[in-house]
Amino acid sequence: MESVQATKQRFGIIGNDPKLNRVIEKAIQVAPTDISVLVTGESGVGKESIPKIIHSLSHRKHGKYIAVNCGAIPEGTIDSELFGHEKGAFTGATSTRNGYFEVADGGTIFLDEVGELPLPTQVRLLRVLENGEFLKVGSSKTQKTDVRIVAATNVSMVKAIKEGKFREDLYYRLSTIEINLPPLRERSEDIHLIFRKFASDFAQKYKMPTIRLDEQAKELLLKYRWGGNIRQLRNIAEQISVLEKNRDITAETLRSYLQDVGSNLPAVINTAKKESDFSSERELLYKVLFDMQRDLNDVKKLTLELMKTENTSKVKEEHSTLINKMYSDTQSSEETLATLVEEQEPADDSNIEVLNIPEKASEDKYHFVEDIEVEESLSIHDKELELIKKSLEKYNGKRKDAADELGISERTLYRKIKQYNL
Repeated sequence: MESVQATKQRFGIIGNDPKLNRVIEKAIQVAPTDISVLVTGESGVGKESIPKIIHSLSHRKHGKYIAVNCGAIPEGTIDSELFGHEKGAFTGATSTRNGYFEVADGGTIFLDEVGELPLPTQVRLLRVLENGEFLKVGSSKTQKTDVRIVAATNVSMVKAIKEGKFREDLYYRLSTIEINLPPLRERSEDIHLIFRKFASDFAQKYKMPTIRLDEQAKELLLKYRWGGNIRQLRNIAEQISVLEKNRDITAETLRSYLQDVGSNLPAVINTAKKESDFSSERELLYKVLFDMQRDLNDVKKLTLELMKTENTSKVKEEHSTLINKMYSDTQSSEETLATLVEEQEPADDSNIEVLNIPEKASEDKYHFVEDIEVEESLSIHDKELELIKKSLEKYNGKRKDAADELGISERTLYRKIKQYNL
């Protein structure tokens, strides 16, 4: 059995961290078997080295080794790439094509980013793992293949299973042996060794003197988090090697590159605002429905009172609050309208017109006759409009306070104002 040190030298793996040595040792031990292996770890830790070690030390070393990036293949073509297709199986299939599982028969397939596989493809892969059989796309003829599968992922498979993105049975078939590569920040003693190797390689590549770090720069190198792991460290070493004329690198110089890297990392899009908007609209809808039910019950009560008595004045006096509420949606003032116009709006919506709301209803609206027919609008649209108007009137057109009253975001309220042309 090949030693850990010899394997690291053979595959250019740098470092003496015990966790790294244990990973190499497990790869050496599992290589002679046909057991499926799942390599896990953060992006950039070098997971692609493990399947190469396993293949080269196995009895399949003379067979083909095919590495497939599952996340880089479109969902519509990945089945064809892995399992092949028959002529005419789909538009553009002008000839029969052999997939990777057929080409790699007797060898090893490395499925990188296996967590990105679509669910239908996961079913096909499970069949290969269970009995070595697969079907080409567009074919009904079962074919056999003898391949060893080594997979890798940087996502939490447990979380993916809970979210329904990955099959639990496939996970257990792939992870008969699981090898986890530690992140670079957990191998602090190896960081400077790896940096020196990269610096030496780039000095030879670009035919210039090798860069060197002073003591403060070394300390900074070890304290940095290295979210991109070895890939990020290599990137930093190459940038400094190419751009710096002074080959003695200080901590201040190194820090400037680390800051640049931090600011150039891919942006994480925050969708919380959008989700909040949906939640706010749902809460507003619930509020509208509850208010509708309460108002409808009040109207029923008022109608029943009118039917039972001929003294409409008395009914009006006893239910003045309800009557005022029923007609308050028609009330407004010039001050409210002026405040709405003065509110700051986005530049592209500066021409929004404000709807003029009629003056306060006259007292004759409260006149009832014996044969009165009380009607209540059950339209959600009308109720929502009524609530928005009331809240704006209550707070003199101040959207922030009105939005808080309605239980929605100010952005949602602004959209509603625009929608109803208020």
